Amino acid sequence: MSLVVTGTIGIDTVVTPGGHAERILGGSGTYFAAAASFYGPVRLVAAVGEDFPAEHRAMFAKFPKVDVAGLETRKGSKTFAWGGKYLANMNSRETLFTELGVLGEAPPPVPAAFRDSRFVFLANTHPGVQLGFLDQFPSRTLTVADTMDLWINIAKNDLVSLLKRVDGLVLNYDEAELFTGKANPVTAGRHLLDLGPRFVVIKKGEHGALLVHRDGLAALPAYPTENVVDPTGCGDTFAGGMMGCLAAPGGWHSTGSARDASLADPGSYESIRRALGHGTIIASFNIEAFSLSRLTTLTAEELQTRFQKYAAMTRV
Repeated sequence: MSLVVTGTIGIDTVVTPGGHAERILGGSGTYFAAAASFYGPVRLVAAVGEDFPAEHRAMFAKFPKVDVAGLETRKGSKTFAWGGKYLANMNSRETLFTELGVLGEAPPPVPAAFRDSRFVFLANTHPGVQLGFLDQFPSRTLTVADTMDLWINIAKNDLVSLLKRVDGLVLNYDEAELFTGKANPVTAGRHLLDLGPRFVVIKKGEHGALLVHRDGLAALPAYPTENVVDPTGCGDTFAGGMMGCLAAPGGWHSTGSARDASLADPGSYESIRRALGHGTIIASFNIEAFSLSRLTTLTAEELQTRFQKYAAMTRV
């Protein structure tokens, strides 16, 4: 089934307690698409400037299931750039600089060949822009949006309008509290459901994720990764693994027994809960290196083996 992501491609500078990396490939669309491609084809809609390095463009060739026909290069424009420094516990970071570049311009066009996409992920950007993308995918079956504190602070009305039209929302714990004024994540999630979506995924970093669904609650722990190098993009790879699993034509949904009818509905509680497990595992690989370095060496066998270990760990 067709999966499309609209998101950013950026040039990152990252400083962590263990090292730093200059001008590496980043961006929400980049991480999402790379992760989702382990489960099936994914279409990427994004824009870069004419300064976008050739070696970064070549990186996408290492993920052959990522269709970059929707990647626009704009003459006279600059690529989005971001710099961040992680603190000692790796849970908090400070932004060193942000250069909007093409993000301060009109959003990229959606290729006509992408408009039949059934699974749509609206990666983090202005909710007004996310709303503009929705109608360009008239065949959508499942639409999920990501957001951040900036939009909650400056564009909350647009975000509320967006929630009326999407099936799911992904955000972190602090953002859920900021949006709703509710410190308890379950209460915050239920408040967000009242605004329209069928489910909300609240990310809690090293403490895993909480699923608040109209049909149930689920709390999933993070995978206990020892080799933590760079957390950048983990939320996006988490979402990519989740959506890739949901859009997969077969195999990843299987429980090893007869296919449960609830798993046939990609927006069901059981489907989302299982998909969150896959998102958790691929994010646990991404954290082991800067940029996409670890994902370029990741194999399907490694992914499946770690998922099986995780499933065994979380079984009660």
